[in-house]
Amino acid sequence: MITRQEILDLFRNGLAKQNTGLVQLLGLCPLLAISNTLVNALSLGLATMLVMATASGAVSGVRHFVPHEIRIPVFVLIIAALVTVIDLAMNAFVHPLYLVLGIFIPLITTNCIVLARADAFASKNRPLHSIIDAVAMGLGLTLVLVVLGAIREIAGQGTLFSGIDLVFGAEAKQFVLHVLPAYQGFLLAILPPGAFIALGLLIAAHNWNHARAERRSRATVHAPA
Repeated sequence: MITRQEILDLFRNGLAKQNTGLVQLLGLCPLLAISNTLVNALSLGLATMLVMATASGAVSGVRHFVPHEIRIPVFVLIIAALVTVIDLAMNAFVHPLYLVLGIFIPLITTNCIVLARADAFASKNRPLHSIIDAVAMGLGLTLVLVVLGAIREIAGQGTLFSGIDLVFGAEAKQFVLHVLPAYQGFLLAILPPGAFIALGLLIAAHNWNHARAERRSRATVHAPA
């Protein structure tokens, strides 16, 4: 069984202390390339989280049967099989979005975030712990993707949820929010340099908040009774 405190620690670790996008800086290629809109970012984040959770559970389940010397090829094979299922499902049910995300869905197979958690955590822990850890890490990545996508979409197009019709059909276009009406757009924000700038600002904000929390903690410890 897993305790409530263990679950909280895993989510605290995945969302903040070891956030893959802001702290570990893993998987930056898809994070920067596909975060030009909130919908694209959220879709890729959820797909990656689903692969991570199922792959970690599978790796944890077979960890005692896989020789240490061939563990990486076996893990990659498991991840590739799961990514193929996700890839075919998106092609079948959300084909327009699948065309937009393109090569970045198959590339989840080689995403160092997925393989790193499978090797560093799932191969050493029980299935339930591994799945929860993967979900927490996936949520941390998805959160960074969503914030990054929202910032870039607002700065670049003045909208939110642009492209939601790719998921829910043409009727969903009414849900696109025009945050900045009559906005002419800022091309840099939706180009790769804009992604680097926005991610740098997010990392700076995270580091500043972490440093402030540590200062408060030290001040509390050394405060006179």
